[in-house]
Amino acid sequence: MKQSTVNAFLKAYSHLDITVGDLYAAYELAVAQGDDADASLLAIRADRLFEEAESILLIVMEHES
Repeated sequence: MKQSTVNAFLKAYSHLDITVGDLYAAYELAVAQGDDADASLLAIRADRLFEEAESILLIVMEHES
């Protein structure tokens, strides 16, 4: 894998990590406000993006092995 591809994956991982953090923070706020419907949607999307970020990181780690 070219270094430019690895760099693109790492950049995507970094952006997803920030986005996941933002979604979980919004989830916690929704829970605190008793907005269960929004909290559920936020948690589901955060979980899915977290899984995608982890998959990207795994690809990079496998390449470096």
